[in-house]
Amino acid sequence: MSLYRYWNLVGKAYVGARWLLSQTGPGATNQFESAAFIRSQAGVDYPDIQYHFLPIAVRYDGQAASEGHGFQAHVGPMRSPSRGSVELAASDPEEAPRIRFNYMSDPQDWADFRRCIRLTREIFGQEAFAPYYKHEIQPGAGVESDDALDAFIREHVESAYHPCGTARMGRRDDPRAVGDAECRVIGVEGLRLADSSVIPRITNGNLNAPSIMTGEKAADHILGRSPLPPENAEPWIAPDWQTRQR
Repeated sequence: MSLYRYWNLVGKAYVGARWLLSQTGPGATNQFESAAFIRSQAGVDYPDIQYHFLPIAVRYDGQAASEGHGFQAHVGPMRSPSRGSVELAASDPEEAPRIRFNYMSDPQDWADFRRCIRLTREIFGQEAFAPYYKHEIQPGAGVESDDALDAFIREHVESAYHPCGTARMGRRDDPRAVGDAECRVIGVEGLRLADSSVIPRITNGNLNAPSIMTGEKAADHILGRSPLPPENAEPWIAPDWQTRQR
């Protein structure tokens, strides 16, 4: 039914040995076997919620399983309006900077996360899940009000390791821009940024591929290679996005 059968020393040894010997079995995947991007409500013109589904009910850091066989979804809004900062903590360059993530500082974040949870409950309440669904482990069926959901979110919300945009790319006359269109730090000779810090606004998805692309772009500029011609491809947008959520 789920990966819980391997949640013991013998099971973990089997998974590890099978992967080491043949690179197959449960250890050959990160267990996020399905994913989805959906729109949270009518009036949103792009899929603004991301889902990961995995066949075990386990804490995000993998340190503890919940209570036996189960499944879970990781869900969250893709573009938080909250903004953090990275600042110098002292004049000593060896001292670590002051990093302030500022999670959930915008009221929209709370509304978006509540909507994520309620949509997830609707999905798991479908007939297709009935043979596998016993009860809701977290937040728990009794957690329904905005205040109760906010308390759960406050306790469990995470960034999933995707912060970016601390040194945004922009025009040289933009007072908020740190790098220019060729990843050069404005006002500093011989220094470029080649990671997700230059992304002005987080991409609508995970940062791995965009970060690799940013590094490749910076490398091409350093090597003096001519850039590819702009494609300006437009994404597909649901024709009824203004009036329907699905």
